[in-house]
Amino acid sequence: MRSEFSRREFIAGVGVLAAVHTRLSATRFPSASISSSTQSSSTQSSSTQSGSTRSSSTSLPKSPFKIAVINDEISQDFGHACEIASQQFGMEWMELRSMWDKNVVNLDSHEIVEAQRILKKNNLRVTDIASPLFKADWPDAPKSRFSPKHDQFGANFTYEQQGEVLDRATALAKAFSTDRIRCFDFWRLDDQAPYRQAINDTLQQAAEKLRKSGLILILENEAACNTATGAEAAKVLHAVPSPSFMLNWDPGNAAALGETPYPDGYNLLPKDRIGHCHCKDAVKTADGYDWAPIGKGLIDWVGQYEALKRDGYRHAVSLETHWRGAGTPEASTIQSWAGMKDALKKTGAI
Repeated sequence: MRSEFSRREFIAGVGVLAAVHTRLSATRFPSASISSSTQSSSTQSSSTQSGSTRSSSTSLPKSPFKIAVINDEISQDFGHACEIASQQFGMEWMELRSMWDKNVVNLDSHEIVEAQRILKKNNLRVTDIASPLFKADWPDAPKSRFSPKHDQFGANFTYEQQGEVLDRATALAKAFSTDRIRCFDFWRLDDQAPYRQAINDTLQQAAEKLRKSGLILILENEAACNTATGAEAAKVLHAVPSPSFMLNWDPGNAAALGETPYPDGYNLLPKDRIGHCHCKDAVKTADGYDWAPIGKGLIDWVGQYEALKRDGYRHAVSLETHWRGAGTPEASTIQSWAGMKDALKKTGAI
């Protein structure tokens, strides 16, 4: 069943029409309604007590980083995910990707208001909008073998819809008081050379559009997309000079394509253009690579955190578990957070 909302409803819910000056198109995006059970669970879990839900005993020590988790790595129940992040992990930051079985860019006005309320109740601020921007096939190129047969994190937008995805993500960034929007650079092509300049131009134009709103576009290196490694990311950063264009550095994704992310990939990157960092771990398998809890894989997270700290990085380190070996997303994320927390402690980052 599809639940659709109009441009008027979206803008009214976000409440930033005058500030953002966007012109959201009338294209209707497919999205799923919150189920009554999920909505009830979220409301119940997020209304158990008023005011702050983080005790001093769970708060993390001061860190040079914004320590965060992607909400749907814990649960699609946004209230429950926020409670785990705040009360159990002691975090003050959350990265928004999907909730209530909807991609963040598909949230309606009521869901936006509810998410804002839950975040405030749990004393959580938003690192970025983890949008699916440019996670699509590049037009007029051969079909990518990585082009998915099903939605990813509730998102399946065509190339023609990317302008509206950007506008919606911009409005959401304003609504959730963050200056960063995550993007990709299209499903990976076997030969991207004939299209690379046009892709770079698209990234430059999007970044400059965000710059006018005081926002930053952060490109995630993703094994299934055209920028997968530190080496590839360094080239794109050089080719896209906008000061509003930065990298969402993901060592796990770089490892999945065979790069040693730290120190090899990281050492190639312009440090002042790393604007976000995803944290997960990987192991080598007979078929390639698979995910692992942080501290149990091949990535030197202690070395990576030390380098980020040394190089003056002061943005988010956001847990993106992906590994599901503990049986459920929540249990797996709890176990992976233990490894991440240990690595942060060893570097003096908490």
